[in-house]
Amino acid sequence: MRRYGLLLHISSLPSACGIGDMGPAAHAFVNTLEEIGAAIWQFLPLHPTSVFIGNSPYSSPSAFAGNPLLISPEYLVRDGYISYADMESACLSGESLFSDANHVDFSLVTTQRSYLLYAAYERNCHRLQDLEDFQVFCREHAYWLHDYARFISLKEEYGGISWVEWPQDMRLHDPQALQSYDVHASHAIMREKFIQYLFFSQWRSLRGACNKAGISLLADVPIYVTHDSVDVWANPHFFHLDGDMLPTVVSGVPPDYFSETGQLWGTPLYNWEYLAKDDFSWWKRRLGHILLMADMARLDHFRGFCAYWEVPAGEKTAVNGKWRKAPAREFFAALSRHFGGLPFIAEDLGIITDDVRRIMREFSLPGMHVLQFAFGGDAPAANPDIPHNHNVSSVVYTGTHDNIPTRSWFTHASQQEQMNMAQYVGQHVDEETVSAVLARAAFASVAQYAVLPVQDALNLGEDARMNTPGVASGNWNWRLTPDALRADRFIWLKEYARIYGRLPDGTPPESS
Repeated sequence: MRRYGLLLHISSLPSACGIGDMGPAAHAFVNTLEEIGAAIWQFLPLHPTSVFIGNSPYSSPSAFAGNPLLISPEYLVRDGYISYADMESACLSGESLFSDANHVDFSLVTTQRSYLLYAAYERNCHRLQDLEDFQVFCREHAYWLHDYARFISLKEEYGGISWVEWPQDMRLHDPQALQSYDVHASHAIMREKFIQYLFFSQWRSLRGACNKAGISLLADVPIYVTHDSVDVWANPHFFHLDGDMLPTVVSGVPPDYFSETGQLWGTPLYNWEYLAKDDFSWWKRRLGHILLMADMARLDHFRGFCAYWEVPAGEKTAVNGKWRKAPAREFFAALSRHFGGLPFIAEDLGIITDDVRRIMREFSLPGMHVLQFAFGGDAPAANPDIPHNHNVSSVVYTGTHDNIPTRSWFTHASQQEQMNMAQYVGQHVDEETVSAVLARAAFASVAQYAVLPVQDALNLGEDARMNTPGVASGNWNWRLTPDALRADRFIWLKEYARIYGRLPDGTPPESS
């Protein structure tokens, strides 16, 4: 089944309230995908973000919770949780509070969403005990929800400081202390559960629309979790921590061609020995939770499941690290037994070793090819990312959320890369045509799935970049304007899908 799709994070959708959300624009995008014959919507992690750690969806206080910023105020009004006047005062009164339609102001959005969500809770808290859907949600998600709600309310109570600075009984997750706190903070805890109920209710509606339209959702799973998270606080035995609950070793990647000092990510590393003794129950729950929200998931930094770079805590760079083996075969065998299959895609970019390739083959895990990486050097014909070297069991991208959009990639590419590309595709290429040329190459590839970032489907430039790795600020805030979502802007992709056999039903597109 050859299919194609688009990569667009929820926050990049247009909306009236400063950030893309699960409201009308998300449902309109589903309709656009259906109209242009796309069968996949890939998005970035949906977990809560923080202005204090750069608003990255890959750094979150929870690997299970949904991001409150993505809850649609318009649908809160529609469903009777808040009034239109509430939304108007927060988002629409006077001159637009969100003057930059192309970028998210995360500080302002966080303030506005908090106001609306707290208002929604205050207006509805009296009926939650009788709201059956809410009670069912709390029971079904009890394995993560209560600890998450506690964690967020505790963070609020202690002024946002890291959990390792909390009083000892709270820091050590003492059951008696937590029971007392539950009574003391019952209102705040219930509010956080209600906010999560709103998020997952809206997501369930959006996923239902995708299912009806024949659109598969492709989620993204960061391999590591943030130290200042409920995941580490509530499960310290799954990580390498000392008596003060601080990491003894942290994550990163070693020095390479791109960086003499490597990359120091700084997240705590898993205690794989302990996880294995528990039959990887935490990972089963985590990935099972993702598969409640999506049809497939991309496993970020897949190499780390086979071997990971361990850096002593306190190091300023990743230079003084060492490789450690992870129990990849046991891990994926346990997941396969649990799920009855592995609907995952391995992010296998960069330097990949034979042990990683063996695991991918053994468990039939598709890898990735990125066309922006295909034309460098003097011998591109041997490059694994060039189309004639692609695997059938793989996903081909023009670029990813970490890449500059293809239009600007071409202008920054070396003369050798530009020449290699023109020779390969057999035509002149410039910044006006490069996105379409690479899209055609992706669609023509033998790879089972072809995915284009929306920026490439619209031939946007550097201003539309989502993330620049290694740069701490200014990322994750790009947004589309409302007119950019019109199906006629994307309809040319449907013809490519017909030519290269990627339409869901195999029928030709309607004439335009």
